[in-house]
Amino acid sequence: MFAMEIKIYAVIDTNVIVSALFSISGQSNPATVIRKVIDGTITPIYNEDILAEYKEVLNRDKFPFRKEDIDWIINTFQEYGIEISERQISDEHFVDKKDIVFYEVALSKEDSFLVTGNLKHFPKKPFIVSPAEMVEIIEATLSGNRNILSEADVRYGK
Repeated sequence: MFAMEIKIYAVIDTNVIVSALFSISGQSNPATVIRKVIDGTITPIYNEDILAEYKEVLNRDKFPFRKEDIDWIINTFQEYGIEISERQISDEHFVDKKDIVFYEVALSKEDSFLVTGNLKHFPKKPFIVSPAEMVEIIEATLSGNRNILSEADVRYGK
């Protein structure tokens, strides 16, 4: 029996990467999301503004992250991800204007998710999920419940 190959497209919010890097055991949901990027299950979606935020936030003095680890994660996203040069503009209201780019890049790639640890910062939409929900989606898909990924119209409110 062959392993089922799945492909999930997702914008990964910076807070998920920060949480993954802080995960000592590597068994947290954010760490699992990053592992799924590395193993090819999740294809990261990004643009230059998102990469700039990753670099700026991960290099803050308050974080103990090594430059090599930061560079490795960013390079991995660039190597295995999809860069969106023109994002879909949204008229949604955001408290933190830095969140807009993550939302609009997710909207720009059909059937993509936005994975964030700060759900309250984003509009309540089915394609905006927590790391735990993303892990559940992956597990459900691997177990053969493909409906969860094939109902884009429901997730995007079409």
